[in-house]
Order: sequence, then structure tokens, then C-alpha cells
Amino acid sequence: MATFLYKLGRSAFRRRRLVALLWVALLAVAGVGAATASTATSSSFSIPGTEAQKAFDLLEERFPGGSADGATARVVFKAPDGEKMTDAGHRAEVDKAVSELKDGSDQIAAVTDPYTAKAVSRDGSTAYVSVTYAVSSMELTDATREALEETGTEAREAGLTVEIGGDALQAIPESGAGEIIGVVVAGIVLVITFGSLVAAGLPLLTAIIGVGIGISTITALANVLDLGSTTSTLAMMIGLAVGIDYALFIVSRYRAELAEGKEHEEAAGRAVGTAGSAVVFAGLTVVIALVGLAVVNIPMLTKMGFAAAGTVVIAVLIALTLIPALLGFAGKRVLGRKVRKGAPVSDKPNAGTRWARFVLRRPVAVLLAGVVGLGAMAIPAASLEMGLPDDGAQPTSTTQRKAYDLLSDGFGPGFNGPLMVVVDGDKSVADRTVEVIKGLDGAAAVTPPTLNKAGDTAMITVIPKDRPSSVPTEDLVHDIRDRSGDEVLVTGATAMNIDFSQKMNDALLPYLALVVGLAFLLLMVVFRSVLVPLKAALGFLLSVVAALGAVVAVFQWGWLGSLFGVEQTGPIMSMMPIFMVGVVFGLAMDYEVFLVTRMREAYVHGERPGEAIVTGFRHGTRVVAAAAVIMIAVFSGFIGSSEQMVKMIGFGLAIAVFFDAFVVRMAIVPAVLALLGHKAWWLPRWLDRVLPNVDVEGEKLHKELAESPGDPDGDRELVRV
Repeated sequence: MATFLYKLGRSAFRRRRLVALLWVALLAVAGVGAATASTATSSSFSIPGTEAQKAFDLLEERFPGGSADGATARVVFKAPDGEKMTDAGHRAEVDKAVSELKDGSDQIAAVTDPYTAKAVSRDGSTAYVSVTYAVSSMELTDATREALEETGTEAREAGLTVEIGGDALQAIPESGAGEIIGVVVAGIVLVITFGSLVAAGLPLLTAIIGVGIGISTITALANVLDLGSTTSTLAMMIGLAVGIDYALFIVSRYRAELAEGKEHEEAAGRAVGTAGSAVVFAGLTVVIALVGLAVVNIPMLTKMGFAAAGTVVIAVLIALTLIPALLGFAGKRVLGRKVRKGAPVSDKPNAGTRWARFVLRRPVAVLLAGVVGLGAMAIPAASLEMGLPDDGAQPTSTTQRKAYDLLSDGFGPGFNGPLMVVVDGDKSVADRTVEVIKGLDGAAAVTPPTLNKAGDTAMITVIPKDRPSSVPTEDLVHDIRDRSGDEVLVTGATAMNIDFSQKMNDALLPYLALVVGLAFLLLMVVFRSVLVPLKAALGFLLSVVAALGAVVAVFQWGWLGSLFGVEQTGPIMSMMPIFMVGVVFGLAMDYEVFLVTRMREAYVHGERPGEAIVTGFRHGTRVVAAAAVIMIAVFSGFIGSSEQMVKMIGFGLAIAVFFDAFVVRMAIVPAVLALLGHKAWWLPRWLDRVLPNVDVEGEKLHKELAESPGDPDGDRELVRV
């Protein structure tokens, strides 16, 4: 591995113009594809194997043209205090709004009149107009959205309160300037780390190119592969972070090789051969974690994982080829000004060396402090409640949240989360089902069954007594399913959320076993050890549970919620834990590979275990710390997103990287290695013979370079810079 990458790095350095041209051409092709592709719609959401999905499929089959998956909206009207919506003047304003909606767009499937549909509250203060569209929310045109938003303008002028809820106003999430701030912070950290604007600019430039190619490709294929808008946001988040980090490690190793007196081309080859090997395996762990999301068997999540994994692969390829090519263009400018002027490199112990020696003196104290601290942070995770957000989780300033509150006040909290019961039977079966549901404690109202034309399928709407995301509403769904026959299916947004959460819970352990198991085998190959990969996996579990605890404390309990823009607390999104497990595992292994590989390299070259730990920290601490700060900055930039899921993921990944990099990898890992000594690198002989030797630490490469005056490919000609 190291020898092949060494040749690749030198070749890219030597043919830098061709390599740079190829990457620019690839970016241009992807950009043209994205620009010419039709506008992406929302990714179709389905949960195979769940009762809610079976009910939706049955509705589409038995009620053709019913738009079961179409966008919906509720235009809510509230009369001034002391007045009623049944007053003649207010009724006239509502009639105008209904007419405007019907004529406002050809995407509308149906508009109900609140006075004929009995959509007026008992006290007469509130009424609502239900709007159903023939297409999903992301397929609505701007003109359709504008017509909906302008509905009720005259009613507002007449003194009525008009708010609009439903998913029809859902738009592509906006992240604001957060990502830009994250990149700026990353740039500042790189300048401080390298002391050179050129060296700092290379990781940023290559990461942006990689993300540009990845996002453009996703955009170009969005309609073909049915990719949603959140897919590109995730790919950007992951691709930007790993792209900067991978390039950072290559550039850092290149500068270290130059400091040892290597020629520029030779330094590029050695940097790619050693640090590049770590990049390859770190990238593989991230890819395994993202691709492993397929085991959940939710198409949307699978596509998100594969798209983000593709962006990571691009980041790895760029680090191995474009970075050495650009280093060839940069010349000596990649070094700091003092070094370029010939200032001697300081041999004083740096912060990493001092910290490693401190840990070696007090390994037990450091280990206990790290484990106890993360254990305390993990306590809130025991109270984790999962669900999917509805309009009740929107900020209080939005019209969706205001409409939600108006409906809750006027019709009851359960009105915002009606259940749709589908009966696969005739009218008699449907009538019996209605009677059964009326006898359940959690049901506030049950509508008469609506049969299809064939008379063999019925729909029943059930209004729960409690809000959609509450435990009593979940119990009501289970009660309906338990007390009805197999011909009765419960669906709707609320039931879909419940089934989705259950599916995510059921998939978590198999997913965790698959990802950790595969990565454990991969790390055994990398480190030629059993205990080091085991320690890496256990450290990851500790950091990810602590991160989940922090997410629960902020987004569910509301601790410091205002600091992170959390206006409404509620359940943690169902996909958050399993998604964070996958992504954080991949990223956590990055630091494990980068830091411990340098220790392994020193140990293989003859240093004692303690000395190898100090060597690894002397060379790796500054770079790993910079990489972690950059990742934290990039992920934190997404906390400013208007989309609750993106905000939560940004926070969760940022805090998880902090815990893993600075507590687990910087404190717990060296403490454990210090306690284990030589045993840390133990590998049974039979297993050593079975495992392939990929030479990540470059031992074989160093021997070949030391024994032969020419390089392994027979072409030792150096390029003068």
C-alpha cells in the first residue's frame, strides 16, 4: 500500500499540470450536469415493511387519484375576541379565500369549505380550510406557494387572524451563513497551524473542489436517483470536514519530510505513501459507516449514506492526487516564512510531547478522569425520546407554528395529528371498527367511514385526545392495532412517525454490530493488533453516548437551548441516533488512524512503547487538534440551519468530535496504551499470517528506499522546484 501510494504521490507531483487539469475538468463536467439538470423534487419517503406503509400502498391501490402522498395545507382563521367565524362578514371573507385557493393553482386537488365540512370550532372562534395538492410538497411551484401564502390577505385586513400550516409551505432548508463561518474558522486554524497562507489554502481549496464535484453530481442525478434536498446538505457537511482534514494530514507530513532534508518530489511521495495510507483507511471507515446505513432498510436514509460516502471517496482521491500536484506548484511557499529564510527548526518539546509525558506519568488518573467525565455527560441519554417533528416543533414565530397552536386551542391538541384508519373490508367491517375505536380512551372523535367506489375499502379519521408526539397518542395507535383485526391498518403522519421510530430502534444494534465489526477487522489490518482496535471501538462508544447525552440535554430538555437557537424542545429525531453513530464512528476512526499510526510507525522502527506514544504525540497532536477544531467549526456552522434535523445533526457531530478527539483520542487512548505497554501491539502468530500486510506505517517502503539508491519504480529523477 505505502509503496504504491509513494509512486502515486511522486507521479502526481511530477505531472501536476495534467492532474490539476483533470480535476478542474471533472469539476466543470459535474457543474454543467448540475446546471442542466431539471429541478430536483423531494425524495419519496417510504418505510418498507411497516403497517403505516402498507396502509398507504393500499390507499393508492383502492383510492386511485386520492393523492395520499400529496402536499396538504390548512388555512386557519380566527375571529377577533367576542366575535365568531359564523358571522356574515367573516363568512364572506372565508368564502373569498376558498375561491382564491381553487383558482390559484392547477396543482390543487381539493379545497374544502369549512362551513359545509363542519370545520368550525364549537365556540365558533376558529375555522380552517383544508387544501390538498396533487403533488408532494417539494414538487409545488413557486407560484403555487405564493398563492397559498397570499391567501386571506383581505381577511387579515378585515381583522381576522390568518395562519397557514401543513407541509405545503415546506421548502429547501436554509443553512444561512453558518457554513461560511465554519470555513473561515477552518482557514484561521490552518494559518495558525502552518504559518503559511499557501499551506493553509491548499486544504480549503481541495475540499471545496471535492465538495463541488460531489454536490454537483448529486444535483445532476437527483431526479434520476430520487435524491432529496437533505442529501446534498449531508454530503456537503461530511465532505467539507473530511476533505479539509485529509488534505491537512498530507500537507503536514509533506512539510515534515521537507524539514528532514528531503527533496520536494521525494517529500511528496513519502507524504502520500505514509500519511496517504492513513487517509485511505480513515476514509474506508467513514465509507463503511455511511454505506452501512443501508441495513436500516429505509430508502431515503440509504441514498443519503451512499451519496455522502461518494463525497468521502472523492475527498480521499483528491488528497492522494491533487494535493501532491498542488504542492508541486506551491514550491517553498508551503513552508512558513521563518523556515523559508533558513531559521532552524526548534527541537524543544512541544505541547503534544509535554502532554504525552504527563499521561505516561499518571495514566490511571487520566483514564479515570476521561471515563468519568464522559460517563457523566452520557447520563441524559438514558432519557432519550425519539420521534419526527411536526409543526409543533417549529419556532413560535412561524406561521406553521401559529396555525398549529390555533387549531390546538380551537379543536383540541390531537387535531394536529389525525390518524387515518384503513379498513380492507366492506361497510359492515368498517362500522364495527368505528365502534371499537370509539370505545378507546385516547380517541377524542371518530368520523364515519368513507368507502371507495368498489365498496371494499374504507377510510376512517380518528382524532386523538393528546398532541401528535405524545405517549398517549402512541398508545392509541397501538390499541387500535391490537384490538382490531388484520384487515384494519393505521397510517397517517403520526402513525408513520411511530413506525419510523420503531424501525430505527430495531435497526440500531444490527447496524452498530455491522459497522463496528467491519471497522474492527479493518483496524486490525492497519495496526497489526487486537487490543488497539478494541480500545478504539470502546472509546468510540463512550464518546457517541456522551454526545447523545448532550443532544438530549439541549434539544429535549432545553439546557442552553437559546444559545443554539432551539426555540421549541421535543423528542430527538428518530434517525438522529443511528445516523450519528454511523458518521461519528467513521470520523472518530480518522483520529485513531492518524494518531496511532504514527505511534505504530515509531514502535515498528524500534522505539519502546512509551517512547512511541511520545513520538506519536510530538508529530500528531498539533495536526490532530487542528483537524478536530476544523471539523467542529464546519459542523457548528450547520447549527444555524432553519431545518431542525440539520441543526441537530450539526450540533451532535460537533460535540461528538470534541469528545472523541480531545477526551478519547488525546487522553484515554494514550493512557490505555501506556498501561498496556508491549501488549498493546500483540497479535497472535496465526492471525498475523492470515491478515494481509498493507504496510500502512511504511516499513516496507523505508526498507526499499534505504536499500536502493533509485526509487522502487526505477525513476529517481528529481524535479527541481
